[in-house]
Amino acid sequence: MGNLGSSLPEEPRRTARDLDGIQGGGAADARYQKAAPGSVRPLTAVLTLWGLALLAGALATLVVLPAARHLRSFQDGEQVSATLHTKGSCMLGGCRVEFEADGRTVLADLPVGSSGGKASAGTPMTVRYHADDAQVAVREADLGGGGAAVLAAMLGGAALLFLLTSVAVPVHAHRRRRAAAAPDEA
Repeated sequence: MGNLGSSLPEEPRRTARDLDGIQGGGAADARYQKAAPGSVRPLTAVLTLWGLALLAGALATLVVLPAARHLRSFQDGEQVSATLHTKGSCMLGGCRVEFEADGRTVLADLPVGSSGGKASAGTPMTVRYHADDAQVAVREADLGGGGAAVLAAMLGGAALLFLLTSVAVPVHAHRRRRAAAAPDEA
């Protein structure tokens, strides 16, 4: 139905969805606005950051801290001189040492979280082992937790950083929306 006194056609009524992307549309809500190409919506960013924080925290708590605790449990073990037998990724448990225990030669694994992976085979070192189980030994330098303690601290710091960033993202998005909605003062 058109205006009776005008020959111009009537404009269709616009809804909030029709005003998306129109400067000064007023009724367009952030939920309906599409993200700019190459950008991420704030909710997606927050959920991703929470997931990363949860993953880093879980890895530190469930894997790395127990490894550091295991390394510390050797503080009261038997001390002996040893030689690095098999070089590998000591942090992942790929190194082995050779030493004498109770008159026999023992080839023992260095547990997960050990440091010293850059040492070459044949390098002398001091290790500790439990008298009832000489198949696992810990380097004297790793009795404080070794590389596992450092990794746990790094993962904990990363989790905290992800959580703080997940707070900063929506605050920044809200400020940006508020600045875009404010009339220009010239």
